[in-house]
Amino acid sequence: MIGQIAADSIERRSGVSLWRQIADKILHAIATGDFAENAALPPEVALAERYGVNRHTVRSAISALVQEGVLRAEQGRGTFVLSRKRLSYPIGARTRFSTGLQGQTSERHTVLLDSSVEPASQRVAEGLGLPKGAEVIRLETRGEADGRPVSRAASWFDARRFAGIDKAMAQTGSITASLARFGIDDYLRHSTVLSAHHADAGDLADLGLQPGAIVLVTAAINVTPDGQPIQFSETRFSAERVELKLSAL
Repeated sequence: MIGQIAADSIERRSGVSLWRQIADKILHAIATGDFAENAALPPEVALAERYGVNRHTVRSAISALVQEGVLRAEQGRGTFVLSRKRLSYPIGARTRFSTGLQGQTSERHTVLLDSSVEPASQRVAEGLGLPKGAEVIRLETRGEADGRPVSRAASWFDARRFAGIDKAMAQTGSITASLARFGIDDYLRHSTVLSAHHADAGDLADLGLQPGAIVLVTAAINVTPDGQPIQFSETRFSAERVELKLSAL
């Protein structure tokens, strides 16, 4: 069978549940074209044989992918692969959520989930050029496109310089518009570090993911045109909904 993954590639003691591993293999098969968009998946018994697991494990994997919006189950007909391409999110010199997805979605907005004032950790302090323990404002936000959550982020700002940015964010729904209220009309991406992780509890709740789903994580520093750090952020994207496209900074 073309693209078949051997049963011995299943890691039974990896700490990742079998059904999640099967879900990831189905996702891989969709991504590589083994399972075509709008086509029916092979029957559960065939998938169980292909991956060397029982039908219950396959059924759990399919159920999770249905909930994640990757598959569609039709009573009496089977399970079908939905035609839904991932959004391409560009990361470059001027990375912005609203403009980054322009042309791919009809509606984009950012929701403020929570805010707090806290002492800067070593990592945040280094990113913002502050002493460790200095007061910073932390904004928790979720990016949505066409009514669907695609990212969640934590952003930190110097509390002395940006006092009230939480209120500005609640009113504008935009980091860029909020920074403009503090006289910052332009800013640049200084650095971005990428990684991938299994979704945590916050991802499951805020992005509507299933346990074991993968998120793409960016740790980024934004600076003013003259190089002053103004924002340190960690953004988590659903890997099944978004791909990150890097360009020269």
